[in-house]
Amino acid sequence: MSSLEQILMDARLSMSKASSLPELEQAKARFLGKNGIVTAQLKGLSLLDVEARKLAGAAVNRCKAEIELLVESAKERIAEADLQAKLAEESIDVTLPGRNPGMGSLHPVSLALERIEKLFASVGFSVADGPEIETDENNFAMLNMPVDHPARSMQDTFYLKGTSNVLRTHTSPVQIRYMQEHSKKCGPPYRIICPGRVYRCDHDATHSPMFHQIEGLWVDTGISLADLKATLTQLFRMFFERESINIRFRPSYFPFVEPGVEVDMEWESKGGKVKWLEIGGAGVVHPQVLRNGGVDPERYSGFAFGMGLDRLAMLKYGVNDLRLFFENDMRFLRQFT
Repeated sequence: MSSLEQILMDARLSMSKASSLPELEQAKARFLGKNGIVTAQLKGLSLLDVEARKLAGAAVNRCKAEIELLVESAKERIAEADLQAKLAEESIDVTLPGRNPGMGSLHPVSLALERIEKLFASVGFSVADGPEIETDENNFAMLNMPVDHPARSMQDTFYLKGTSNVLRTHTSPVQIRYMQEHSKKCGPPYRIICPGRVYRCDHDATHSPMFHQIEGLWVDTGISLADLKATLTQLFRMFFERESINIRFRPSYFPFVEPGVEVDMEWESKGGKVKWLEIGGAGVVHPQVLRNGGVDPERYSGFAFGMGLDRLAMLKYGVNDLRLFFENDMRFLRQFT
């Protein structure tokens, strides 16, 4: 028994000195390994008679169990010490001055939107907003597209499962909401732009399932296509800072305007080549849409237009792939500082 007490004392000292797992394994092997001290004690039991063997065996097993507890305790101590050392090494001194990796910048789409909003504000337009999850009625029916209207097939729409709601396919529902709200208060004139995110099932170099659109609405007495063309021509010239830009209208069909037009902008590339680019759709607001918004079409008329904000930003900043706007690549974004 005195020998076992001495073994335990030596084990406690060895385990307390171990400062790493390899050192602990060596100490453990010294006592509990194949040729360890405690293992030798167990092997020596065969030399004793039966009664003595029982007593000595129980004492040796108690010693072995205590050493195993010492090993586990040392493992926990070493693991905690390693953790604290790692935390100390990786700690951040919050009192140190910040390191500036470079100034950030607004996203090019945000820059384009900011400029357009300022330009329209200068001629009396305000910004209107609405929800991105829209009712089927506001997104389609109130814009002169009933349930069985073939125009619905023109939109690859995301429908929300189990509801009649959709991810809006355009920002035109904002125009309906605005007219309905303000017709109860004061009525026309209305001059608004409706920028925001919209969603359609499309994805390639020039299309994205989520993209940005900006629409405009002007409702007043005597508004015509001439006002629409003058407004858009001035917008493009100021936005792109090119006085030579012209636009043209091509007849087209949109259920919420009558007549409807496609808007093309004359664009001169860096090489001097001039071509027409399709920018968006527009037209005189359909009388039924005015009625749905609470406006009397016998007294008022208006124009509406819609265009891709991302497309305008691509032209403005010379970006040739729409997907670059959504990849969050800092090498791309830093170019717009």
